[in-house]
Amino acid sequence: MRKLIITEKANAARRISTILSDGKSQSTTTGGVTVISFSSGGDDYSVVSLRGHIIELDYPKEYNDWSAIAPEDLVYAPQVKTVRVKSILNSIKSIAAESDEIIIATDYDREGELIGMETVKSIDVDMSKVKRAKFSALTKGEVENAFRNLTEPDERLADAAEARQIVDLSWGAVLTRLISLSSGQVGNNFMSVGRVQSPTLKLLVDRHEEIENFVPVPYWNIVGKFGILAFKGDHENNPFWKKEEAEAILQTISGQTSGTVVSYDSEIKEEYRPAPFDTTMMQVEANKIGIPPTTAMKLAEDLYTGGYISYPRTENTEYPKSLNLRSVLEKLKDSDFKNEASEVLAQEKIYPSKGKRSTTDHPPIYPTAGATSDKMKGDKWKLYELIVRRFLATVATNAKAEVTKCVIEVSGEKFLSDGYVLKEPGWKKYYKKYLPSNDNKLPLLKVGEEVDIRSLSLVESETKPPYRYNQGSLIQEMDRLQLGTKSTRHDIIGKLFSRNYVQGNYMIPTPSGIALTRSLEKHGGGITEPNMTAKLESDMLSISEGERTLDSVVKESQDMLHDVAVKITEASEAIGKEIKDALHSQQHIGICPSCGNNMSVKRSKNGNFIGCDGYPDCKRAYPLPRGALIQTTDTKCEVCGLPQLKIIRKGNPPSIQCIDPKCTSNVSKTDLGLCPTCKNGHIRIMYSKAGRRFAGCSSWPNCTQTYPLRPRGLITPAGKACAMCGAPMVNLGTLEECINPDCPGKKKASHAPKTAAKKKAAPTE
Repeated sequence: MRKLIITEKANAARRISTILSDGKSQSTTTGGVTVISFSSGGDDYSVVSLRGHIIELDYPKEYNDWSAIAPEDLVYAPQVKTVRVKSILNSIKSIAAESDEIIIATDYDREGELIGMETVKSIDVDMSKVKRAKFSALTKGEVENAFRNLTEPDERLADAAEARQIVDLSWGAVLTRLISLSSGQVGNNFMSVGRVQSPTLKLLVDRHEEIENFVPVPYWNIVGKFGILAFKGDHENNPFWKKEEAEAILQTISGQTSGTVVSYDSEIKEEYRPAPFDTTMMQVEANKIGIPPTTAMKLAEDLYTGGYISYPRTENTEYPKSLNLRSVLEKLKDSDFKNEASEVLAQEKIYPSKGKRSTTDHPPIYPTAGATSDKMKGDKWKLYELIVRRFLATVATNAKAEVTKCVIEVSGEKFLSDGYVLKEPGWKKYYKKYLPSNDNKLPLLKVGEEVDIRSLSLVESETKPPYRYNQGSLIQEMDRLQLGTKSTRHDIIGKLFSRNYVQGNYMIPTPSGIALTRSLEKHGGGITEPNMTAKLESDMLSISEGERTLDSVVKESQDMLHDVAVKITEASEAIGKEIKDALHSQQHIGICPSCGNNMSVKRSKNGNFIGCDGYPDCKRAYPLPRGALIQTTDTKCEVCGLPQLKIIRKGNPPSIQCIDPKCTSNVSKTDLGLCPTCKNGHIRIMYSKAGRRFAGCSSWPNCTQTYPLRPRGLITPAGKACAMCGAPMVNLGTLEECINPDCPGKKKASHAPKTAAKKKAAPTE
């Protein structure tokens, strides 16, 4: 028999071909299309890969003219499919005509099913010839099993994905045109709006305004330190909202020198293993180690098609009984985790943890092959290691910790102390690099025992605003609210950045993002509320389960969209004004002192900058601070009169600075002193394009002297040079030090503690 295999991506085609042919496949390329051929079991195979969706859904060309077609007319407008890569489709059609069987081997999920089904339907083949290969990992066992047990394609699953395409296109097109036309933002500056994007942006805007409007409330804690170890105890009534109450208690006990142990309890508690990785938790944990969700998904896809991990798009947190956990561990012996895998294999029983979600399409994410850090580098290795260590944690034993609670009474006032000591690391041994250290040993005490009081103090604090979302925590919240899917959430976040609705690592919404959200809240008919989007998600799921049809879900969605479009159209003028005002605020920096025109953020092929609107008559222009989030202010520089900006950099407190980097008000903060190399330039605090801080000579490129700087914390000039090497001295809080990491003085100091330690230890030897 002649068989045609259709895959979603080229690397999947190569891997499947290698597995099924035992490495004896051949490839030919004609017209830019690669066909892999091999024979197996008496059958002749041809393998052709797509490039994701090669068939695109869009409106007919006559609907592309924004000025001629009212946005509301798009609600019920027809949508047409066009072939994006004709060469691939023509090649598939030619081979399919001579094939006895066509096998769809795209990713097994809604999107993959649609990609495969729309391809075979577009070439008008006999559907009785079409089969489906389902696999969750590109490993030899999984692929061979999938091709031995071919199934029928799932039309309902493909319909669910197609419904999403139709709904997303209509909602995105209608709402984007309505808002963009209302605000006068057309062309490349259009205002993007979407049924998932808008409620996601609202989450960020709501949290931002909650933080901005937060008023801290002071409170006081009475803290004691006890015994030789100076372990801490908190007063049982902490926190105190009235300072005088805390002061009165502290006054009554301040003369005491000891306290009495009135309660001491210690027990061993079991700490349960984490659940296996689904897509959301993998992205959350990856974000914690510096890999944002979009990057994590791309790397996970590469690891999957390379045969190193299982399919990375899954909502399952329970390993199927069919998964041989010992076999997975055996494969990890061919990796940097040989010792860890061997330890887990030595357990008498291996039974995995499980989470709250159980699905039948794909297992949780787990490693499918061993890898080593000398061959796999960078973030790809970091993500692979995270997935391996999470798997090891899920099949290791539970951890055990000794948890101690102690109550010490001082003149009738009780102080509470908690102790924690890890006794049996269990799963934490393999996952500890991703966990905070919380060991806090309390001494062994007896009820009635007296303990010395080392100190009693009053500590003032204040309530803190809620944390901003980072990309990981936002994806978690989107998952909880059913905004988007496991496959699309990271792309939605990417759009918020690309449309300049949010900025920075903590996704601070811009004025345009805030204005858009608040306008849609008032006039958008509920588009910013997650329940509307969650309802559509539920409807699409019901299609795949056979409870609804594609046509009924699309019609219901169109009716819903029509109601929203009518409300937005009626409020078009108000929406336009709100967004225009916000955009002006976002772009307007201040008044040019030379000509009186506005100064605003301009775009150029070399990046954004601040320029005068009076150009070309006025050529005042200044670079934007590199690697920083900027916010406009209403203040002017006291030295030169230019506008000032609020500069926000990760790890540093926000600062207000003049837009002219050469202004003496800025130079005084960044000039660390004379360059010891060229004796001409000055060493200044500088920033790379990525926002990394370093010190470099102002005479660059004639002088290339640079020094690394700590990434976090305020650095100020000490106003003097190092006596040992001549490099500038800086202040880091209360610490003064030389910025030269190779300074002879630092090397000398690094040896001093060892010498001192030896001298101190000598009398007891």
